[in-house]
Amino acid sequence: MAEVESFQLDHTKVLAPYVRLIDVERGPKGDAISNFDVRFVQPNANAIGMAALHTIEHSMASLIRDRIDGMIDFSPFGCQTGFHMIMWDEPTAEEVAKAIKGSLEELASDGFTWDNVPGVAEKECGNYRNHSLFGAKEWAKKILAEEISSDAFERKIV
Repeated sequence: MAEVESFQLDHTKVLAPYVRLIDVERGPKGDAISNFDVRFVQPNANAIGMAALHTIEHSMASLIRDRIDGMIDFSPFGCQTGFHMIMWDEPTAEEVAKAIKGSLEELASDGFTWDNVPGVAEKECGNYRNHSLFGAKEWAKKILAEEISSDAFERKIV
């Protein structure tokens, strides 16, 4: 079986919340695609509930694109501790962390309502009943209070 980098990561050594560059892949024409580990909660110590995680996913898909160019995808980890963020080119972990922080700040704000969450209707979402804006906002506030690092092993707050 192929080795998967994230399964080689020592999850007992990381210090969430953080943004970590996993790898940069190059396409046949030399295009760079960067894969980031966006870890919101400490592995094996906590997990974001599925309804809140789902709403964070939908919200951040739009909010991040407002702050940084080149995002391809923002997909939740099955362990419910964070997301893979796939991007064109080679942005730094610090640049990505700043975009994540700004996005979480907007999500946590009083002005962010259900009207701002994209893709929550039955025709737009494969599990439209499984959302929690309240939960998403509470997790965003918690993550911001703990501060986001641009390094997984040493706290480099953005």
